[in-house]
Amino acid sequence: MIHDQARYTREDDALHEPLLSEKGEQTVDVRDSSPLPDDLTREELTLPNPSEPEVARHYTRLSQMNWAIDTGPYPLGSCTMKYNPKFTEDVAADPNAAVHPDRSDRSVQGTLELCYGLQEFLADIGGMDAVTLQPPAGAAGELTGILIAKAYHEHHGNDRSEVVIPASAHGTNFATAAMAGYDVVELPSDENGRVDVEALDAAVGEDTAALMLTNPNTVGLFERDIAEIADIVHDAGGLLYYDGANLNALLGRARPGDMGFDVMHYNVHKTFATPHGGGGPGAGPVGVVEELAEFLPTPHVREINDGNVGYEAVEPERSIGKVHGFTGNWLVLIKAYAYIARLGDAGLADAAAKAVLNANYLAERIDMDVPHGPFHHEFAATAGDRDAADVAKRMLDFGVHPPTTKWPAMVPEAMLTEPTEIENRSSLEDLATAFNVAYADSDEVLADAPSRTTARRIDQASAARTPRLSWQALDDE
Repeated sequence: MIHDQARYTREDDALHEPLLSEKGEQTVDVRDSSPLPDDLTREELTLPNPSEPEVARHYTRLSQMNWAIDTGPYPLGSCTMKYNPKFTEDVAADPNAAVHPDRSDRSVQGTLELCYGLQEFLADIGGMDAVTLQPPAGAAGELTGILIAKAYHEHHGNDRSEVVIPASAHGTNFATAAMAGYDVVELPSDENGRVDVEALDAAVGEDTAALMLTNPNTVGLFERDIAEIADIVHDAGGLLYYDGANLNALLGRARPGDMGFDVMHYNVHKTFATPHGGGGPGAGPVGVVEELAEFLPTPHVREINDGNVGYEAVEPERSIGKVHGFTGNWLVLIKAYAYIARLGDAGLADAAAKAVLNANYLAERIDMDVPHGPFHHEFAATAGDRDAADVAKRMLDFGVHPPTTKWPAMVPEAMLTEPTEIENRSSLEDLATAFNVAYADSDEVLADAPSRTTARRIDQASAARTPRLSWQALDDE
């Protein structure tokens, strides 16, 4: 029976048999094998035909050409590229985690229990009353949070049209507010790099729906006037939104909810050791205070209160609806749960302390001007009259990854640096040396950098606007 279902003829073999060329390539006849229109198909496909050692060497060589967090520090300010412990991958790869998302609540009690536990972990860490795990990324969490705020205002008959955002905020904050239908009011920073409280007081009013704020802010400074800021926003009838991009500086030491924030998102890929980058799945849970809980997305996991231990997925009373499928990106959430459970309260607080220590230590060790301070998890040095991008490219020649450049705009020729909590003193010294040597190099050397990497300078504008997305064999000549 099996052979009957897989029946083929030698005529089929002859039609599709690969033809080996002298160069070790194989040409496969693909005629009549595609349902696509003729103008979208080709008659044959030529592919390389390497041996196993050639394949192994090729991909190993490619991996060595790229930078990876497993081979060295990745101090991109704000993006928080840190090493993620491999045990979280093992947990997510456990066969028991492979649960079909459309099963009944009764048959996935372990899954729902873990989701509920992560909701409780995150609520406690952020000082929130309820958390949704649905959003699939930090930016999606932002949008979810602002849509919750919008639903709250609409339910209470508040006609609000503006969201206030500091000049130092992440670019996604401005985009999020606009996508939710709000006008953006940009708030300037004061001379110390923090929110200008007088400007805030003048900016908010009866049209203010929310203030979106990161604390510590994008240059690593804690907003010391946060209690006053919260009062100003709340007195105007607005809500205070917390961008969780920099939460790793506060773990176990301060909570946004205690500062007066009403809604926040958590970047688990930054703070709780799940993968970051590469276009793969992410997660951006959102926490809210009690008054906003009824607007959370559906489904929301809650404990069953009928005398039996159990959990169920429900739709909050005034839910904004679905923002992602099922209960979110389940395997990513498992990793965040495992990381928090392994570290515990003391471990999370220690991670925050090391993040702050490493940022301040590195800021002291480099010769560039570093405005403001003291810092939390990151700092923004300035290249002054040098081009920050040139200095960064030169740093590549010393076997380190450079920081984020040219942002935030409040620091000229900014080099936004975040060593994270994972780096030791030796690693920080290597980074400092690369900073200092690159910054001191001549204009000629910087203009030609990098000189020791596999790829030299590329046309970044063309690479972004007209990327080559397909492989094509080159002619012999």
